[in-house]
Amino acid sequence: MNQKHHSTDYLAAFVDEIATEVQNVVISPGSRSTPLAMLIAEHPDLRVYVNVDERSAAFFALGIAKATQAPVVLLCTSGTAAANYFPAVIEAKLSRIPLIVLTSDRPHELRDIGAPQAIDQIHLYGSHVKWFSEMAIPDSNDEMIAYVRRSAVRAIGMSVQAPKGPVHLNFPLREPLIPKLEPSPFPSKGRKAEKPIMQEAGSLQLNADAYQKYARHFSKEKRGVIICGELVDEAFHPAVINAAEKLGYPIIADPLSQLRSNSLSQVNIIDSYDTFLHSDEARKQLSPKIILRFGPMPVSKKLSTWLKGLSDAEQYIIDGGLGWRDPVKVGTNMIACDEAVFCKEISFYAAQQKDRSWLHSWQKINKLTKQVMNDIIAAEEELYEGKATFELMKQLPQKSTLFIGNSMPIRDVDTFFHCNNNEINLLCNRGANGIDGVVSAALGASVYRSHLYLLIGDLSFFHDLNGLLAAKMYHLSITIILMNNNGGGIFSYLPQAQHPKYFETLFGTPTDLDFYHAVKMYGGTHTMIDSWDQFQLAIKTAPLNGGLQVIEVPTDRQKNVEKLRFILEQVSREINNYLSSEENES
Repeated sequence: MNQKHHSTDYLAAFVDEIATEVQNVVISPGSRSTPLAMLIAEHPDLRVYVNVDERSAAFFALGIAKATQAPVVLLCTSGTAAANYFPAVIEAKLSRIPLIVLTSDRPHELRDIGAPQAIDQIHLYGSHVKWFSEMAIPDSNDEMIAYVRRSAVRAIGMSVQAPKGPVHLNFPLREPLIPKLEPSPFPSKGRKAEKPIMQEAGSLQLNADAYQKYARHFSKEKRGVIICGELVDEAFHPAVINAAEKLGYPIIADPLSQLRSNSLSQVNIIDSYDTFLHSDEARKQLSPKIILRFGPMPVSKKLSTWLKGLSDAEQYIIDGGLGWRDPVKVGTNMIACDEAVFCKEISFYAAQQKDRSWLHSWQKINKLTKQVMNDIIAAEEELYEGKATFELMKQLPQKSTLFIGNSMPIRDVDTFFHCNNNEINLLCNRGANGIDGVVSAALGASVYRSHLYLLIGDLSFFHDLNGLLAAKMYHLSITIILMNNNGGGIFSYLPQAQHPKYFETLFGTPTDLDFYHAVKMYGGTHTMIDSWDQFQLAIKTAPLNGGLQVIEVPTDRQKNVEKLRFILEQVSREINNYLSSEENES
């Protein structure tokens, strides 16, 4: 049997095994990856997407995996193609998203001798993948077929085992590269070897004594707070709400926690903390003794600063992924336990908290904050990013998905997206917080999420304009709300803004781009907004038209800052007045 057939049998066995658990594959075209690409395309159970830009392809795959929470395969040729996957691999590791990255490589005899398109791909992604394997040169004997199948099983298992994340398999391939597709290289009666058992996520538990001890301790201290970052486990949401109700603790809910928009009870949910924690009086009034934190650190920088100052509080960080998610370095107890199980057990053993005065204080300040914000926003006539986000949340249809860009969009959502019953799912690449690949990731998510919207800034949109090609190629529907303040809006809120000499050149970075032409190039519809009535109408009608819809909202960076500062000042003033009156009455 010649080398071509050895390669076909070996790689077909790998592809066949991958197809037992994976549905979606994203391929970046290239020569060295030819045999894998053709075999993947030939397999009847795999859905293939082709993206010519590797960086965009990787984020597109990440978006699919984020939407499905199932592993997605990425395939590219050798050389710098593999390096362009790196940003998405990093995001997948930090966000705990399962990706199976397959990089094709020159065989060993062509390495380090000046062969074209040959770089060192061994451990290319370093510690940013959960597992790396340098695959053996293809051969078709029974031992090698068993080896390659087991490697596929291990790759799938490692990607979904808690904490989920990316894995990397590097395939050195010799020429000739064209596989034999006739007759079918895939077995007609399924696998020839039994599949090893994979360890799934969510199995970490404590013993009953530990749950009872924590439950008794939490029940005795009424001044407790639960903080929830991004968590995709649907079992966690009712469990944490029940635990909060039993303990009488408020839940500080990051928008990505999915607790602000669902059909569950929202009595304990606090959604405007990023605004009222600017008030010195509010921070004093709401100082807790116990903090239970689930998921990664929330978006709010003000919340992080507040947590740093709570040196006397016990801060418990519960993580079913065996992580050490404590960037503010204040955790006093790190508990490795499945988050949903922990909450269920605490609810079972905890005593019902009868004194609700602590919870009521949080609820009253939260309600007052939203009333002040609503009044100010309702009176705002100019186009302003905060109000655009506020209005967008009111217009989104039930059970829609909003993908959110980093920098200002996610912060505006944190501030202006308040509790509702519309079951809106929020997604964002918050692992590395990058602005790269956001368009591609959102389009990847749109494959599995109908009524998908993307809220994004102009620099982030420009950074991944090529990602729009996927919408054109695969006839995807997405509504993009483009906040265009002509530059890096977030820097206007940072200390750099106090140094005007180089601010615009180094940080403001205005591009003065007309995105109309780019959107048309990819077959999309572009709408420029000049009034709130037009904005509301555009949001309502865009999904009806389908395809790529871009709604551009032009804003002024400096005015965005001024309007937010005005809101914060008014909220702090009203909170101070309220707390003063409460103190006088008592």
